[in-house]
Amino acid sequence: MASNRHLGRIVALQSLYEFDFREDKPTDIEQITERNLAQYEGVIGDSKFVLNITSKVLDSVEKIDSILEPAAPEWPIDQIARIDRTILRMAIYELVIAKETPPKVVINEAVELGKRFGGDNSSKFINGVLGTVYREHIEEKSESEPEADEEPESEK
Repeated sequence: MASNRHLGRIVALQSLYEFDFREDKPTDIEQITERNLAQYEGVIGDSKFVLNITSKVLDSVEKIDSILEPAAPEWPIDQIARIDRTILRMAIYELVIAKETPPKVVINEAVELGKRFGGDNSSKFINGVLGTVYREHIEEKSESEPEADEEPESEK
């Protein structure tokens, strides 16, 4: 299953990257993703996972970018390499919005995608940005939420 998800993320990355190049033309992300999935028919068992990532990343791109921008303050969104930006958007979607995959897995997967498809420094850049996102959006939330067995101060 894990390698299925890894391959699924590769297909999602490929589809979103292709879509990003076609942003001026009317294209359908589902059509692009299904065409890319067809190349791996029988290998990727969970095509819904891939279709979900591609559509939800695009549906949430403004929210994702509002999380990405402060996490990479020296890099305006449009100056981040297209492949790195796509990897980061996918990972931020999985980390902050979907929250279905353990954060460590999401970050490791994104770093691996950066190593495989990005430039020389992509994996370090992706790791650094996602580390910041994790600290600011995952760790802080879990620290600020009261424990389930703790009563709020007003109820004591």
